[in-house]
Amino acid sequence: MEGKTLRPENEEQLRAAVEWAVAEGATLDVAGQGSKRGLGRPVAADYRLETSGITGVVLYEPEELVMTAHAGTPMAEVEALLAQRAQRLAFEPADLGPLWGQEPGQGTLGGAFAAALAGPARLRYGAARDHLLGFRGVGGGGQVFKSGGRVVKNVTGFDLSKLMAGSMGTLGIMTELSVKVLPRPEKTRTVLLLGCDDTAAVAAMSAAMRSPYDVIAAAHLPAAVAARSGVSYVAEAGAAVTALRLEGPGPSAEFRCGELRRLLAAHGETEELHGRNSEALWREVRGVAYFTGDDRQVWRLSVPPTNGAAAAGIGRRLGGEAFYDWAGGQVWIAIDARPDAYHEAMRDAVAASGGHATLVRAADEVRAAVPVFQPQPAALAALSERLRAQMDPKAVLSPGRMTAPAGVPAGVPAEVEV
Repeated sequence: MEGKTLRPENEEQLRAAVEWAVAEGATLDVAGQGSKRGLGRPVAADYRLETSGITGVVLYEPEELVMTAHAGTPMAEVEALLAQRAQRLAFEPADLGPLWGQEPGQGTLGGAFAAALAGPARLRYGAARDHLLGFRGVGGGGQVFKSGGRVVKNVTGFDLSKLMAGSMGTLGIMTELSVKVLPRPEKTRTVLLLGCDDTAAVAAMSAAMRSPYDVIAAAHLPAAVAARSGVSYVAEAGAAVTALRLEGPGPSAEFRCGELRRLLAAHGETEELHGRNSEALWREVRGVAYFTGDDRQVWRLSVPPTNGAAAAGIGRRLGGEAFYDWAGGQVWIAIDARPDAYHEAMRDAVAASGGHATLVRAADEVRAAVPVFQPQPAALAALSERLRAQMDPKAVLSPGRMTAPAGVPAGVPAEVEV
């Protein structure tokens, strides 16, 4: 133990730490390396428990498209190893560390799935939970358990993997994960459509996603947001930029890119990004890079794509700015900080479509006072509490991270579909 931080080096030590906490009536703030402490409600726990000491790749079978690694393995290490074999985690786990003022690349494999923050390719490849084949972990009572396996066919019965993805360390602590990996594409091309307003951009993205050209990701940057891009073609466009990504073998990607540009010609002028510029743009979108370096509060709205422009419009009427991912289905809004974080207005923005609004960046005192996650209906909130009580009967693990105090509605992460 270092100060009030527990850093076990293997599963047995972690199990013993949880068992000790139960016996002592202590609580634990569960983290990997702490890169996502800004997500969710602030935790007031007796000790911080980090899994960063439980690290290392256990098994990697590129031919079988599967990797098994300990939860504390740094994402940078995982991605570097996969890149050596031209593979990747296709759901593109988002690194939001810089959004919270941290250095990039601080996350762990366990944290990527515990937070379940999928990037732009979620449209094509699904959410984090769809890539978690199985895991080992320690429950809130100190018991070791496992679920799933190393191949999809082993995932039978009650699929705990779906529950653990997005649980933020409140249902159990994953120690080892088996994940699905996919080949990296030979070529990546991005079509840029210039000058569309938000409504026209959503229409163009919808048309592209319906096309036969297998668009992988679609995002829209209003002019002021695009001007902050590190990609010169985007920053110097002097207009709003709608980005549409295609991947695949070289000839196929080039052909589909040309056809997509012809399809979108009626919507405005188009340009094209290749290779590194294309990858750099999607890293920016994935990491919400346009809202880093300031003290504004940041909201993430998940809505049907056709409702994206209307949802973003509420943020702009309150003096904020927005950009779109997931073809308009995910709206990121940055707005000047205030004690209530405009949470009622943000809930109103998604109410009609049945979406989710999550407060992703705000000061601790604000996140403690307002519902960070989308409030649940009473029956669903009661079901969630019964599940937590079953998995963590003594409320040892990250108390308060997901559940609001008395008088503040409980919430559910936007990635958790119920």
